[in-house]
Amino acid sequence: MDKNLFNNGYFWQKIDSLVLSTSIIISQPKGSHHAKYLNMIYPVDYGYLNDTDAIKVFKGSRKTSKVDAIMVVGDILKRDLEVKLIMGCDEKETHRILQFINQTDYQKGILVKRGNELPDWAITDL
Repeated sequence: MDKNLFNNGYFWQKIDSLVLSTSIIISQPKGSHHAKYLNMIYPVDYGYLNDTDAIKVFKGSRKTSKVDAIMVVGDILKRDLEVKLIMGCDEKETHRILQFINQTDYQKGILVKRGNELPDWAITDL
C-alpha cells in the first residue's frame, strides 16, 4: 500500500491549524507527579488545548507551533483510547514520553511522526 495513505501533510496542516487557533494550558509542568499515580513523573510539560474537548498535549523544550507527532494511547483502566499531540520535543524528550506512557501494564502508546507527503487523493479544497 502507498505510504501516503498512512501519513499525509494535509492531516498535519489541519492539526497545526487547530493548535494555532487556541492556547495550550499546561496542567502538569515537567517534573510534576501524576495526580493519581505518584510514581509517574511528567518528562515534559503536559496539558491540553483550550476550547477543545480536552485534546492533550506534551510540550517539549523547543519553541514551535507545529505538531511533531501524535501518540495514540490505549488505556484498559479507563477503557479509553486517546490521541495526544507532541510538540517541540527533541529525540530524547520524545523517547522519555514513550517511556512515561508505556511504563505500566494498563496503558500503552504508539508514536506517529509527522509526514510531509501531499498525496493527490487527499486534495479536497479545490
